[in-house]
Order: sequence, then structure tokens, then C-alpha cells
Amino acid sequence: MKKFFLLFLGFSFVFTSCSKDDNSIKNGETPDPNADDVTVQNFMWQAMNLWYFWQADVNDLADDRFATDAAYTEFLQTYDDPESFYRDILLYSEDRFSEVYEDYAELVNNLSGVSKSNGLEFGLVRLSNSDDIFGYVQYIVADSDASTKDIQRGDLFTRVDGVQLTVNNYINLLFGNNDTYTLGMAYISGNTIYDDTKAVELTKIENQAEDPIYITETFDVSGTKVGYLMYNRFLSSFNEDLNDVFAQFKADGVTELVLDMRYNPGGSVNTARLLSSMIYGTNTTDVFIRQRWNDKIQSQLSEDYLTDYFANTTGVSAINTLNLSRVFVLATYGSASASELVMNGLAPYIDVIHIGETTRGKNEFSITLVDDEANAFIYSSDREDEINPDNLWGLQPLVGRNENADGFYDYTSGLAPDIALPEDLTNLGVLGDINEPLLARALQEISGVGAKKDFTVQMKAESFTSSRLQTPLKDNMYLDKPLPTTLSIQ
Repeated sequence: MKKFFLLFLGFSFVFTSCSKDDNSIKNGETPDPNADDVTVQNFMWQAMNLWYFWQADVNDLADDRFATDAAYTEFLQTYDDPESFYRDILLYSEDRFSEVYEDYAELVNNLSGVSKSNGLEFGLVRLSNSDDIFGYVQYIVADSDASTKDIQRGDLFTRVDGVQLTVNNYINLLFGNNDTYTLGMAYISGNTIYDDTKAVELTKIENQAEDPIYITETFDVSGTKVGYLMYNRFLSSFNEDLNDVFAQFKADGVTELVLDMRYNPGGSVNTARLLSSMIYGTNTTDVFIRQRWNDKIQSQLSEDYLTDYFANTTGVSAINTLNLSRVFVLATYGSASASELVMNGLAPYIDVIHIGETTRGKNEFSITLVDDEANAFIYSSDREDEINPDNLWGLQPLVGRNENADGFYDYTSGLAPDIALPEDLTNLGVLGDINEPLLARALQEISGVGAKKDFTVQMKAESFTSSRLQTPLKDNMYLDKPLPTTLSIQ
């Protein structure tokens, strides 16, 4: 059996300790396998036993689960497939978002906005009383393969390579290893979806990068300068670009903001903090969020580390803030994680007027774990050479929850809109155009002028559909400030 001690060395944060070792977190004894064929499973168990938010609620992750190393080894050898071991054995029943990758490099690239992609962003809807589904195009990533093809926002498709999409095959057909596939397009007439003869071939490109700042505009609405930002991911590599957007808003005299996160699945917690500071203000004594970890981690982290405050700098340059008293947020079921964090973190300080649909309901954050035992399994780009070359699996488990300054965190069922306005699949509109339904509704609220159209209309597609399907998230809300990462084995 072995003990783990996380030592806080070389960090400016102050940590508490409950062991005789100064500045350390004690994990206690953990089993040690006595076989060579369980390397991956052992890494997964050790990492999850230490960091997983629901560690105390998963019986097979219990600290006293195994009486001997032999019993532990036998347990690991029972599961041949690492992914099944992770998903079926180690995850808590309420966990909807923890992920696993066979190659951690794919995970790291994904979190930095780089992936193998054709650039088509879409939603999926299940047809009523059927297992059949159809897709609708939400937007096209710039400079992608899809951007060169005859396909655009609002287009529908029902087939991939001639095969009807169903609840049983869509993941393999759309998110599988097929680099090139052909979409069979469709159209709506009345309340019926019909297959079209049109087909569009798309090819996934390696290292496809996505700029999360999709659209920025400044509108003059009855004499009021209104900033509009469509922001599609929280990527820390674009923090300076994001700050530049707000510098332009300030130069334009913006006094109202419409923040469009309807398709934003999340990302960096720190970027969410920076964006919120650009909206509300740079008072570094105002609490943005507080972290809640599992018991073995929570009790040994200092309050300074657990609390994130609004920022006055990106780390490179001073924050450009609008100092707003309210913000209009366009959010839907496609809005999750760090998007919801911005809404919840701002709520104690300013009016957050949510237009759209109930959000996804992801209030947990994650960290990236790899087989680097000497670094407490935490991935660090500076330690690539220290990762076990015989085990490249990467984990992105949920390790904590965030609560706002008022202590609120309970939105696992999503954040409900103040103004309910689902997207109309028969009239999605042009993103960034003042007549696009959700943006138009926000501008109507700002101007106080009567609506040009009936904004209470519900999604017309409801008459022939039953539910939207959750597509695999591109992201998790991940913690990206330094963690205690030096491990001493005793």
C-alpha cells in the first residue's frame, strides 16, 4: 500500500494542512497493484480516488474498498476495456459530463480550441414517435471545410452516407472515425420534413482551430449604443482578443450589451471570470465564485485558493470593463458550463436578463488528468516527458462545483429564461442581424419599442418533433489556475 502527499511548492497561494507535513494534502493509503497488465486501470482508479468530486459516493472508489493489494489487482484485471472501466465503474450515476480520451493529446488540443473537425456546428432533434432524428445547422466555423461547401445556417439533414440518422447510430455516423461523410439534406413543408436530393460532402481537417469570438457588432438603438458579442467557447488563448473587443465597445460608447452564448458549451473558468469582469467591473474584492471539492481536498485548501474574485487584469493587460448594471444573455440548451457560470456569477451584482431557453445545467468544473503520478496526475505542458509513455489515456473528470457570491449553485436542471423564446427551426434568422429573433427580442427590451413581430411564438418544429438530443460536448468547464501538483510518495 502507498500514501500520497500533495506538496505545495513554488506557488504563491496559501494552503492549509491537516498532516504533520507543512503545506501538504494527505490522501492516505491507497492500494498498489502487483501486476503489469493493469497500468491504465490503475492510473484511472488512483486519479479518480484522489480528485473525483463524487469519490465518497462511488463504492468502488472508497478508500477502504480493498483489503489487500492482491484484491485490488484482481479488481482491475476484471475489466479489459479502460473506457468501459472508467464510464461503467468509476463514475457516479448523476455525472453527465466526465470524459475519457485514449490519447490525452486529443483532449488537450480540444480544450485549446483545436480539433479534427469539418467546421459544421449543428443541433439534433428526435422525430415524434420515432427513433429517427434530423440535424439542423447552427453555424459554420470560419476557414473550415464546411465554409467552402454549399451549406449554411438553417439547413436540415436527415442522412449520413445514405443512412437515416437514428438515436442508435448518430454518434457513430457523425462523431465517429469517418473523416469524410456525405449529408443527405432535407426541407420542411408544413409540419413535415422531407428528404431532399441535395447532398453535401464534408471532410474533417486535422488541427482545425475555432475563433470563439464569432461576431461583434455595435448597434445604435434609439440613440443607445448596444454591443453585441456572439461568443462560442471559453478559450484562454483568446483572452487578449476578448479584451480587445471590450476596448472597442468602450470606444464606441456602448452602454448596453447583448451576450450571445446560445451555442457555447463552456471552457476555461478563468476566462469566464475575465469576461464577467469586462461586463461588470474590476473590483478585486468582489467574489465571483467559490469552489467546492470532495471532502479530502476541500478541507485542505485555503479560502484564498477556493475563492475567485473579479479581475482587473488578464494577466497581460488591464481589463477593459463596461461597468454595466445589466446584461442581456441569449442562452439555450446549447449553453453550458462556463456560459452558465458567467450568468450565475454575475447574478448577485447586476441584472442578467436571460432570453431563450433553459440551459444545459452543468455547474461542475473539471481538470485534466494523465499518468504522471509524480505530479498528482495533473497534466502540465511542461511535464510531457514525465507522462508514462506506455499509457497515454487522459481523463477530464468533474472535480468540483462552483457557487456564486450568494452561495447559489443548484442549477443542474438548467437556468430558466426570463423571456422564453426557443429558436424557430423554420426561421433561425441570420446571426448578428438585428432581425434575428433572439437578438431582435433583446433589442426590443433595450429600446422599449413594441415588437415588430410576435416574439411569443414557440418553436414551430415542436409539432413534428419530441426532443432534442445532447450532442457530445466539445468542452468541459475546466480549472486553469495552478493546482498543488508536486507529489511525494511515502
